[in-house]
Amino acid sequence: MTRAPLSAVEESVYRFLLDHLAEHTFQPSVRDIGRHCRIASTKSVTDVLASLEVKGYIEREPGRSRGVKLLGYAGLAGVIPVPVVRVTSSQPAPVTTGHLSLDRTLVPSPECFLVTVTDDDARALGAHAGDFALVHPVARSRDGELVVVRLGNRAVVRTMARRGQAVVLRAGDAAEPLELGPQDDYAVLGVLAGIIRPPVTQAADAGDDA
Repeated sequence: MTRAPLSAVEESVYRFLLDHLAEHTFQPSVRDIGRHCRIASTKSVTDVLASLEVKGYIEREPGRSRGVKLLGYAGLAGVIPVPVVRVTSSQPAPVTTGHLSLDRTLVPSPECFLVTVTDDDARALGAHAGDFALVHPVARSRDGELVVVRLGNRAVVRTMARRGQAVVLRAGDAAEPLELGPQDDYAVLGVLAGIIRPPVTQAADAGDDA
């Protein structure tokens, strides 16, 4: 599942947990969190941690004051764990399959996630099959902006324009537009925030040359 949006206080606590673990190799205490994030009571800190757990950012070990596990975190300073998700038609909500740690300056929101682009139709837009598309799920797209869309079992990058209750998707200037209505099997996952291209393996290079 994709993670729910964070409040300003929740995001402040989450970032502090990331930075403290990277610097000290252990988690801060509830009082440490309260002092750093200017939260008046330990109960309020505990409530924030409980909310972060419910929203899928951390796991907690009951009875331990520092028993917080940051899901998907690699322990490096200045990075944030971004879920890699899989989308299918039978399971419209993305399912987390792992995490990638990315430089925090490249990720516009903690709610962002990654999906694998499944077609080459949007090469003119800079997205190739096999790329990771960084999705900003809470950003509102403007007409003509790049979005990531689930089409059936595929995750694709397209430009999008709204036309009444329908949306019009384009893979490039020369591509035939695709108009989708409420009865079609699709979902706009969010605005495209970036593309990550995995390195090409030697085996793949050899196959291309054959």
